Amino acid sequence: MTHLPLALGIDFGTSGVRAAVVDPQRHLCWQHRQPYPDLLAPESWRQALWDLLKALPGAIAPQIGKIAIDGTSGTVVLCDRVGTALTPPLLYNHPCPESLDRVNAIAPNSPAASATSSLAKLVWWHQALPAETWQRAAYLLHQADWLSAQLHGQWGVSDYHNSLKLGYDVGSLSYPPAMLEQPWSALLPRVLAPGEGVGPVTAAIAQRFGLPPRCRVVAGTTDSIAAFLASGASAPGDGVTSLGSTLVIKLLSDRRIDAMGYGVYSHRLGHLWLVGGASNTGGAVLEKFFDRDALATLSQQIDSSAATDLDYYPLTQPGERFPINDPALAPRLSPRPESDTEFLHGLLVGIARIEQRGYTLLAELGASPLRQIYTAGGGATNETWRQLRARLMAVPIKNATSIEAAVGSAYLASG
Repeated sequence: MTHLPLALGIDFGTSGVRAAVVDPQRHLCWQHRQPYPDLLAPESWRQALWDLLKALPGAIAPQIGKIAIDGTSGTVVLCDRVGTALTPPLLYNHPCPESLDRVNAIAPNSPAASATSSLAKLVWWHQALPAETWQRAAYLLHQADWLSAQLHGQWGVSDYHNSLKLGYDVGSLSYPPAMLEQPWSALLPRVLAPGEGVGPVTAAIAQRFGLPPRCRVVAGTTDSIAAFLASGASAPGDGVTSLGSTLVIKLLSDRRIDAMGYGVYSHRLGHLWLVGGASNTGGAVLEKFFDRDALATLSQQIDSSAATDLDYYPLTQPGERFPINDPALAPRLSPRPESDTEFLHGLLVGIARIEQRGYTLLAELGASPLRQIYTAGGGATNETWRQLRARLMAVPIKNATSIEAAVGSAYLASG
């Protein structure tokens, strides 16, 4: 039997769709990106998937042996038995605060106990939809689940990364008994390990896009974990800091840490745990004061070896999740010096101190000691910021091997 060497990863992120193909040595063979026609329509997601598969070069498509899809965490679709969406999807950032009391009763002290979780959306749908719509409902699926099923044809399958915020217990690898007693329990997807084989692409998909009939689709993941997998982090103590609009840190640990009071929870990653949290600080604060050109110019004027007396906690508005979990925490952005360079210096150090505090908190909670940090996100290109962070963290800081979640999904598919 001829070996099919290539793996295709597809990332359905917040801004568009990206794809990457890697060979067995994880060398990148092909990349592609395109925008969504319409973020709110599952039919638009599917069309983007078809367009992406059509773009596969003729020399690559017949060699693809495995496919993995990642999607935005908490974006869900309610569909019937043949996968037809019954309502518009609820996106990752759509809150359902009216569901929280019920969610907390079903899954207390769980990452699902938040207003934007998959579970909160499922509870809201059960309460809000008319009976005739609800009677047709067969599956609650995450974005990655629904799209993967377009390829393998098996509805009702998910992975334990996407399902964490649906209330799935990644320790026991089962749904808690309280969830299975709910009137909507029949809609819960079957949960596999990310990367575990689901099945081959359908004959129609293989013929339509020139894929080999033996090409298999594996259970996917979330976009943020796919980005972690792309980073190069691989051993306990490896951390990944994403410097995007917000600051997200993830640490590979040999111990599971769940401390919802601090906004900390763990994803399972094989025999290890991916521990982390997300702060509301980050690039959005910098962009409130400086455009991209100014940030680049002023950063070059900062002496990264010099200390600053400014003690900022940079936020765009009140409220913080991690490492301080306080919805009323006020931004601290004063005094502002006359010099824009000094002001930016203070902001960058302030964000770096929050990063330091985050990793310190994870260590205090029992996670594996930090040994190095990979940086992803737009802030990874700012060398001055890297030097400021390195002084505080006292561990090596390097740029991620790749910042593309699609590459991480391709690695997941390749095994």
